[in-house]
Amino acid sequence: MSIFKNSKFLIQCVNWEYWPWQIFYIPVFFYFLWLALKSRSLFFFFNVNPKIESGGMLIESKKKILDLLPENLIPKTLFFNHPVSKDEIINAMGSLSMHFPIIIKPDYGERGKGVEKIEDSVELTKYLDVNRLNIIIQEFIDYPVELGIFYIRHPDKENGNITSIVKKKLLFIIGDGNSKVKDLIKENPRALIQLKELEKRHPDLMNFIPGKNERIELVSIANHCRGTTFINGNDLISKSLLKVIDDIGKNIEGFFYGRFDIRCKSINDLNEGKNFKILELNGAKSEPAHIYHPGFSLTQAYKVVFDHWNEIYEIARINRNMGILFPSFREGWAAWKKYHHYSKLKN
Repeated sequence: MSIFKNSKFLIQCVNWEYWPWQIFYIPVFFYFLWLALKSRSLFFFFNVNPKIESGGMLIESKKKILDLLPENLIPKTLFFNHPVSKDEIINAMGSLSMHFPIIIKPDYGERGKGVEKIEDSVELTKYLDVNRLNIIIQEFIDYPVELGIFYIRHPDKENGNITSIVKKKLLFIIGDGNSKVKDLIKENPRALIQLKELEKRHPDLMNFIPGKNERIELVSIANHCRGTTFINGNDLISKSLLKVIDDIGKNIEGFFYGRFDIRCKSINDLNEGKNFKILELNGAKSEPAHIYHPGFSLTQAYKVVFDHWNEIYEIARINRNMGILFPSFREGWAAWKKYHHYSKLKN
């Protein structure tokens, strides 16, 4: 047992939720090819969200997606082309009465890359020194509950459905009054996987000795790749929550499939449609993230992902039958090349 507890490699081997996504998605890729064959288009998924670039699969501007949402439902947001100076950003923040901390992220990005919580102008300067991308800055929403809510609606149906809810629990350790943070991390399998990155981000924290039962939050961004625990929240699906999400989803032009990343004061408030903000809306490459719940069956995870890919196919087919043509191979290939270009530039 101790071998598995202290070996990053073995932890990743025996817990599929830690596998690199390129490994996990190998069977899904072959199912995608089958759906592409049925569609007679490698890029059929563009049609799942016609108003989002590449349907939200390859490359899409987060800013343009946020522009599709009601302004009162999203955090205060600023967009900057690269390069931009610290003073330009701070002046723009002042015009919107935005204050530190803020969230900064690349306009084109995925899996949390380049997303940071910035506490002050010093951290902002450090971020800008290495940034090579257009960026979005958002006010930090400090509501305590963060959820990923997956929503699907067929274009020929009036209402949609919630197919997945994930609750996000940030990575933390609890002090024992004797051990250094680094040693406590080594005793936590989920944190151990993040050790190198944590040492890089928080070098001064590693030798700190927390008090007994003192909680130390190790990350501030709720992303699975950074050690956040994803908890199956499908028990939260209700008629009241569906009505709130459905009223939003079906009023977003050209949107039928994706995941709302939401922060709210409480589940009850969200069910009543109040005290929440949509941090992001992700399209076709969204995952029904409840599958990453610790101990979730690999077989069941593949079933869920395959079912969602089948929904992409069905929505794309319906939209095609309603007159929205699949992209040409040239258009699809151009989007792929753009995606590859931005992948190399990511922070």
